[in-house]
Amino acid sequence: MRRPPAHRVPSETIDAMNTDTSTVEHLHQLLQKFDTAMLVTHTAQGEIRARPMAIVRVDPDCRVWFFSGKGSGKVGEIVEDCEVNIVCQDEFSLYLSISGRATLQRNREKIDELWEEGFQTWFPQGKDDPDLMLIAVEPTEGEYWDNEGFNKIKYLFERAKAFASGSRPAVEEIEQHAKVALAGAGVH
Repeated sequence: MRRPPAHRVPSETIDAMNTDTSTVEHLHQLLQKFDTAMLVTHTAQGEIRARPMAIVRVDPDCRVWFFSGKGSGKVGEIVEDCEVNIVCQDEFSLYLSISGRATLQRNREKIDELWEEGFQTWFPQGKDDPDLMLIAVEPTEGEYWDNEGFNKIKYLFERAKAFASGSRPAVEEIEQHAKVALAGAGVH
């Protein structure tokens, strides 16, 4: 049973998302701090699946590259439904989510460009392994919660203030959280 078509976000909601170049660049900088992510796909039955993946590279437009075996379940799921999500989290201070469309590629030049010897653990025949392919996730939107450095101090202050007043922390006011429109953001 296939899941119903993805719900499309109304254009006025997308327009309300942050498209400021500095915010997109900040999301890119945060994303580069991670070497692994959870790649979330949909099965043909409409179930959601997530698995940890080594991030091969993050482009300036926040496109994320992974290596995969062509016979893996995630490849079949992407063939059926290319809408995916990438989720990253460190211990307690940084969280992000990227929604986008995945494409499967066997581009030899790109594989050569992105290959590192450490990937041989998963692909014993190296970059010439016939099972090796690329997953490129072109982002459409991202969201982050950044409690690193001074933001952590501001967040703890807002949290304590909210606790004392019986309200919620004003995290948007302290620039800790942002929703970012990435499709066509034009960051290079």
